This record gives sequence, structure tokens and C-alpha cells, in this order.
Amino acid sequence: MTRKILLFIALFILVLAVSIQAASITYKDKLGRVVNISVPVKRAVFFETYEILALLDVWDKIVGIGSYAYDNDLINAVKPNIRNIPTAGSGGGQINIEVLLKQKPDVVIAWTWKPENIKFMEEKGLKVIGVYPESLDELYDVMRLHGKLFNRQKKVDFAIKEMQKIFSLIKERSSQIPQDSKKKVLWIGGKPTSVACGIGITNDIFRIIGGINQAGHIPQRNADVSIEQIIAWNPDVIFIWGNAKYQAKDILYNPQWRHIRAVRDGNVYKSPQWSTWSPRLAIVALWMAIKTYPEHFNDIDFERIAEDFYKKVYSISYSQVKQIEN
Repeated sequence: MTRKILLFIALFILVLAVSIQAASITYKDKLGRVVNISVPVKRAVFFETYEILALLDVWDKIVGIGSYAYDNDLINAVKPNIRNIPTAGSGGGQINIEVLLKQKPDVVIAWTWKPENIKFMEEKGLKVIGVYPESLDELYDVMRLHGKLFNRQKKVDFAIKEMQKIFSLIKERSSQIPQDSKKKVLWIGGKPTSVACGIGITNDIFRIIGGINQAGHIPQRNADVSIEQIIAWNPDVIFIWGNAKYQAKDILYNPQWRHIRAVRDGNVYKSPQWSTWSPRLAIVALWMAIKTYPEHFNDIDFERIAEDFYKKVYSISYSQVKQIEN
């Protein structure tokens, strides 16, 4: 009887192990492609969304990374030796296919900015998932994808709950602002006349903080507009993309912008160089809310909330990241 029981247990363990090995997920990516991936993934290359990796603790599974990750403050805080992971190019579209093939990844996560690159990698026999979250819900979906790839769903669900706590705090305050007191806001990008429009995570964040996106009626991700149009919009607050090559002072002291209310009142702010495809989008949103409506958030201790968030989600301190950023 004992031998039969032991044999049954051994067979059960074998069947269980085989079923785990054979597990897979099917995901429809941003380009509408249906990709089937065996999970958990053992070898992965990430050209983008590496800030999501920062919460998963799966660095032993990452065999390639986008080159921009080397200079990312969060990545350097959680993975100081990040440069030990080879790069096969950048999220901007440059790909070193020889390095990529040498790493033999089970999956490649790529930005859909250049669909031809995804097609090229696919033609080389690689399984590629194209991502480009254009809303908060899409970001959550991409985060959950990362959890499924590495069997880290609980970590992702926890991070999303922590994000939602901060969003709820912001909404609670912003919902009390009368409609006629809501401020006109604008997000400008790589050049001052490139604006974030009605499609994209930035527009969702503007809604959460109670701001009126002056370019929100344009059904695009981004658009180039004239300085005359920005003057006509006359935003109360202007935010600058964190990776832009210019600073707030370049807008504040530019005579072409002097008649805009945000410039006259000194309400032009450059965002931190943080990805908006990241859990710390919630911290960016809180920072934006405080800058937009200081009178409604004057009792909020931003540093304390950020510290608590970083420790819970990334198991590091906010101060560590700030030191690297500065």
C-alpha cells in the first residue's frame, strides 16, 4: 500500500510539473497581433516598460534591456549593476538584431512606435509583444501582462492597489473644485509647441487632478501647434515632459510666451524624468495635482507619501532614487 501511495504521489508531482511547464498565455497586443507565450518566462528582453520590472524582482530572467534603462534613476536604485545586462538597442527604435538573437529570448517587449521593427524581429523567429498604453486602464493591462509573464500577479495587483489609493486621494480633493474654478492645463513635449492631446495617459491624469486639457479636444496622442494657438488657449498651468531638452526657465523667460497666464504667474513646471508607463505614474499625478491646485493640497506631505509608496512597491526609499536623479 505504501509503495502504491508513493508511486501515486510521484506521478502526481510529475503531471503537475509537466502542466506547469506547459502553461501559456495568449495576449492581444497594441498592434492587434495575438501572441502565445509559454510562462513563466525564463529569458526576456525589454526595450520598454522596464520601470514595471522594477517591482517584480525578476532580473535573473532579463537577458536584454533598452539602453535608456541604463540612465533611469529607478532602475539604477533597484538594480545598481544594470549595465551587466546587455542592450540590444533602444525603445526609440534602434535594434541590434545580432545581440538580440544571441540572447535567445522567450519574449521581447517592444514599443509600437515603429511597427516595422516588430515585424522585422518576428521574421527572425522572435516572439514580440508590442505595447503602447494610451490610458490608465491600458497601463493596468500591460502591468498585469508583466505579472503573468513571470508569475508575479500578486506583486502587480498590490502595486495597482497602491496606485489607486493615491488616485483616490487626488480625486477626493479635485472633485470638490467647482467647475468654474478648474484650471486650464497644458502638457508640452520634446519641443515647446508639441502638446499632449486627447489620446494618452496624460489626458487621463489631467482628468484625475481636475484640470482642463487645452489640447484635449484633438483626437491624437500629440500634435504640433503654433505659439499663437497656445497663447489663445492661455493655460493657467504648463507642464513640460521630463525628458525634454529645455527647462521651465526657457519658457518663463521667453518673450513670445510672456502673455500666457501660466508664464505670468510662474506656473510652468518640468516633470520628473519618470516614465508614465510605470506604477510611479501615481506619484507624478500627485505632484501635478499639488502644482495645479496648491490651495487644495497644502496639507499633503508629498515626500512622506512618495517614501511610503516606494518602500511598499519597490522595497527602496524615495530618497535613494532622488539621490540618483540629482
